[in-house]
Amino acid sequence: MNDPANSRLPGKITWFSYVRAAVFYVHIALATLIFGIWGLIFQLPRGRVGAHRVASVWSGHLLSAARFYLGLRYELRGEMPRGDCLIGAKHQSFFDILILAHHMPNRSFIMKKQIMNVPIMGWFALQAGCIPIDRSRGSEAMKVMLDGVKKAQKEGLGQLIIYPEGTRTRPGEKRRYKQGIGVIADATGLPVYPVATNVGMYWSKRGWPIHSGLGVVEFLPPIPAGLPASDVLEELQQRVETQSDALMVEAGFNSPQG
Repeated sequence: MNDPANSRLPGKITWFSYVRAAVFYVHIALATLIFGIWGLIFQLPRGRVGAHRVASVWSGHLLSAARFYLGLRYELRGEMPRGDCLIGAKHQSFFDILILAHHMPNRSFIMKKQIMNVPIMGWFALQAGCIPIDRSRGSEAMKVMLDGVKKAQKEGLGQLIIYPEGTRTRPGEKRRYKQGIGVIADATGLPVYPVATNVGMYWSKRGWPIHSGLGVVEFLPPIPAGLPASDVLEELQQRVETQSDALMVEAGFNSPQG
């Protein structure tokens, strides 16, 4: 995209912004139901390939709907990986999930176990290779997660997306990265692709309100395989946070907070 810089600024919130956001969420619910039923009927026999097909069509449709209802667009920057790798991404809203889910050819996520209980899409997430984690189990959860990752790697891991902050964050908010991605990188011998974003300026972590504008998701050069887990974590946090702050400043957010 070659939009002028000022087109990236969040649009003004009015009463109409809330109305169109409400309509958009109704659209999401209906689209999820329709695509879920379509997937169960026509894609179920294809296993993981079918589940990925459903995820691609569903996420692409929701991204188009966000543009239509909300005037919310996005720009991808950097070189996206295609083979087996880990993706350590900044997580600010549901918007960045949709973007990554749509553009990664063989994607899966490390996600909270509770999400797997979401009707229809929770089942498809499991079929697509997403790996659930039960944080309440402490150190045992790490072992279960690693076992799941190693098993998936033998079958073709694809692009495993991990949010090292562990939750969505507000623009400018800083959280200490969790060690899981460094441990997984060490155990699998895979490179880690850092991903920075500023989409939380447009679609907040709460999901309401949603601004019009142009968000950015940027893939940074990979952190090579073979580094100690602690080095991976330190390098990942430094790169992702620095570039996410730069993207937010570019979009008009001038006070990233530590």
